[in-house]
Amino acid sequence: MKTHKTAVVLIPPEEMWEPIQTIRGRLDRNIRRWMPHITMVYPFRPPGEFAELSRRFEEVCGSFAPFRVRLAEFRYFRHSKNSHTIWLDPDPGDTISDLQGTLSEVVPDCDEVASFPKGFTPHLSVGQAGVDVEDVIRELGEGWNPLEFTIDAINLIQRGEPPDDVFRTWGSVPLGKSGHVKS
Repeated sequence: MKTHKTAVVLIPPEEMWEPIQTIRGRLDRNIRRWMPHITMVYPFRPPGEFAELSRRFEEVCGSFAPFRVRLAEFRYFRHSKNSHTIWLDPDPGDTISDLQGTLSEVVPDCDEVASFPKGFTPHLSVGQAGVDVEDVIRELGEGWNPLEFTIDAINLIQRGEPPDDVFRTWGSVPLGKSGHVKS
């Protein structure tokens, strides 16, 4: 059974968070609940299944070497004329998409992030905007210094009920290795 209280994500190293969180503090109504992340699987399975799923993810993540990600460009999803999600475009998107597709093979019923007309789009959300989205993106881009970091694991996260509804990392599964689950 799937739940919106869990997810599989890629999390930038905490030392990279400050410029992202500065933007999110201004624009993102979800900053309290979510850490900066790239969603790979959401909704996901209940925490009681995490240990077994971690072992299964470990088998497939061993074939993905750690890789560098660059966050340089802002983009947006249009939900309606007055509703947009602003996000950073992680490069290389193809590697992230390949990893997401492989993870989805382990939990094919948790395929919502790939169910859009264009399929899965790797992104790191930074906030919401209305009709002024183009102006907001232009302003963000003018003051942005691209970030680069290494993704070396996937992270299984979970949250409780309000008021304890902040996502926390349950554990991580390393890329390029097998036989090891960090928690």
